[in-house]
This record gives sequence, structure tokens and C-alpha cells, in this order.
Amino acid sequence: MTHRISRRSVLAGGAALLSYSALAPRAFSQEARLRLLWWGSQTRADRTNKVSELFKAANPGVSINGEFLGWSDYWPRLATQVAGGNAPDVIQMDYRYIVEYARRGALAPLDSYLGSVLKVEDFDQVQIKGGSVDGKLYGISLGANSTAMMVNTVAFEEAGVDLPTPSTTWDDLARMGIEITKAGKRKGYHGLSDGSGVEPLLENWLRQRGKALFTADGKIAYDANDGAEWFAMWQKMREDKACVPADIQALDQFNIETSPLSLGKAATSYAHSNQLVGYQAINKDKIVLRSHALISKDAKGGHYRKPSMFFSVSAKSSDPELGAKYVNFFVKDPEAAKILGVERGVPESASVREALAPSLDDLGRAALDYVSGLGALAGDLPPPPPSGAGEAELALRSVAEQVAFGQLDAKQGGETLVNEVTQILSRG
Repeated sequence: MTHRISRRSVLAGGAALLSYSALAPRAFSQEARLRLLWWGSQTRADRTNKVSELFKAANPGVSINGEFLGWSDYWPRLATQVAGGNAPDVIQMDYRYIVEYARRGALAPLDSYLGSVLKVEDFDQVQIKGGSVDGKLYGISLGANSTAMMVNTVAFEEAGVDLPTPSTTWDDLARMGIEITKAGKRKGYHGLSDGSGVEPLLENWLRQRGKALFTADGKIAYDANDGAEWFAMWQKMREDKACVPADIQALDQFNIETSPLSLGKAATSYAHSNQLVGYQAINKDKIVLRSHALISKDAKGGHYRKPSMFFSVSAKSSDPELGAKYVNFFVKDPEAAKILGVERGVPESASVREALAPSLDDLGRAALDYVSGLGALAGDLPPPPPSGAGEAELALRSVAEQVAFGQLDAKQGGETLVNEVTQILSRG
């Protein structure tokens, strides 16, 4: 069972165009309107909507309409709206897509608002640069995070298995997975989720080997042998029952609610550190963050501190300044920060981090401590992914699923993945 989303559907829109009322231009007799679109869980939606209410209270006469979807549904919906000239005013944007959307003219440059509407002088300049494309600013980072493994502490304890540590290797993790599965404390339960189709996890593994997903000039940075070794590692884990079988992993729509961990099928999942809040909200057992496994005891880690996501403003917005004003409120207002916590990542603003720290709950402090405590496991931020990176991610998921279901062997999987990604990137 293979689910494919073509680049055309991601970038040119789906079959059906959603209809929305046209945004009225600002006038004395009319209410100023903002539409927002973001991906995430219900927890994120609740926090976002509360901040929108604060913004409206501070800006009488503004109405805000917000909509959210899961990650897999979000990009086709956004592409449909952009292609139809009906994009939301404020768009949640990812590091892997910002180059593509900016170069296609879908996003408004924000440089003219710096220092006036956007007061982000105390942001880490690396994160500001992360939202820039071809020398212009198109996205304001909503927080910093890093990839992480979500771990169900109760399931590990029930099986008598120690939690992973920063020195845990992939071989160690596989043994842990086997032990949890064999313990049989929970029906139909496995130690690990299948991470073969999780791009950030593959990237972490590649970085430990001195490689990357993409080169600085937008080409694939790994080869078919790397892909084959990656798929073979996961195939062995499936055979050893260290991780969930293909039919269980296929239920994962790459959001919190459908991950094997949240479905009660595995003791681990792979996500980003800011998602701890969302995972804990729907899991009764205690969930903790752990760094990804090492390829060997003496390996350098493959993590990096990245913008968790951005807010961008649509190039078609009837009031881009109001959109920029909302974004600034979101990242700089102290009361907004208290509502948001670190669910979208550790705030980029130094003053906001300082004001927020005393009010963080245990989950918030855990996420903050994880990102700031990676130490030697964290390296440099890679260049922004090239045009086509979003489709390359989908190709990985598809090929990984084909290997898991036995439609391709590991070697064929590596070759197929590299061929598909190379073709995708060549279309640029």
C-alpha cells in the first residue's frame, strides 16, 4: 500500500479548489481581516487561537480566521490555495519549503518591516538568515528545535529496559526494541517505530557519516549505497521485530495523533523537540525526549538547532503590514509567549526566552533543556533545502513503504530513492 503525492499536487494544488470569501481591502467602514493557515495538533490550534484573541483585543476592528491541518494534508491544501490566488495572509512555512515558495513569488518579502513592524533585533542572526532566500527575508522563525526521539518511559520500565542515552548506538537501540517487543507487556506492541521514511532521521544518520541530504547548490548529497544501507538497517529491525511491521507503520500520517507511539503500537517515535507538548497531551504515559542513536560509539552526532517553522506573509495579502504586525505580536509579545510556551520551539527572542523561563512547566523546561543541552551532538545548520525538497521527502516515504512491504529490496530501494530524488531536484 503506497501513498504518493506528486510535486504537481503539492505545488500546483489539488483537484478541488476550496472557496473562500475574498478579503476585503481595509477601509474605515470595513473590518480588517486576516486568514491564518498552519499545520499541527489540536494543542497547537488552541494556543494559536488564544494568541489571536489577544491580538484582536489589542487591535480593535481586526477579525482573524484560522485553520489548521495535519502535516500530510497541509501542503496540498496550501498549494491549492496559492495556485488559486486564494492564499491565507499568514502562512506557517517550513525550512524545506521556504525556498520553493519564495522563488515562485508566493511569499511577500518582509525586509521593509524590519525595525518598525518587525522588532526582531534580539533574534539569533543564524535563525534570521534561515528565513531568507536570495538575500530577502521571507519568514520569521517561531522557535528553535532539533529532531528527537519521543520515548514512552512506562513501556521501557515495564519491559525492564533502560532508557536510551546520548551514547546509545543504532545497534543498542535495535536490541532495546527487540527486548521491549519480546517482553510482551502490551498486546501487539513493539519497541520502535519504523523510521525508514522519516527524512530528519535519515538526515541525522547521514550527517554522522559526513554526508547530507542536499549539497549547497541543490543536488542530492548521498548515493544509492547509502540508501541501501539505510533501508537494510530497518529491514533487519523489522525482521527481528525490533520495530513495528509495515502494516502498522503505514497507519502513520506523519502527525502526532497517528504515530505508532500515540496509537499504542510502539514505545518510540521520531519528531521534533517542540512536539513533546503535543505528544504528552494525547499520551497518558510519560513521554521524554532523547537524542538520536549514533552510528558508532565514537561518532559525532547528527543534530543541529533549526528554525522549527516560520510565519510568512502571502504575496497576495491585501494587508501585508497587518500580517507582519500579527507575526511580530506572535514572537515578541510577553503574554502571547506565555500562551505559546515552547510548543513551536524555544523562542528566538532573547528577551522573550528570559521572560518565559520562570513560567515554563515541566514539559516546557524539558524541551528547552533538550535543545540547549545537545552539546557536541549538534553541528552547523545546513543550507536551506532546494526547490523540490518537499517532493524528495515524499519520495523517501514512498520508497521506504515499498521496501517495508517487500515490493523492493534494500538495494533496489536505495537505487530507486536516489534516482527519484535526482530527477526531482533536476527539475528545480
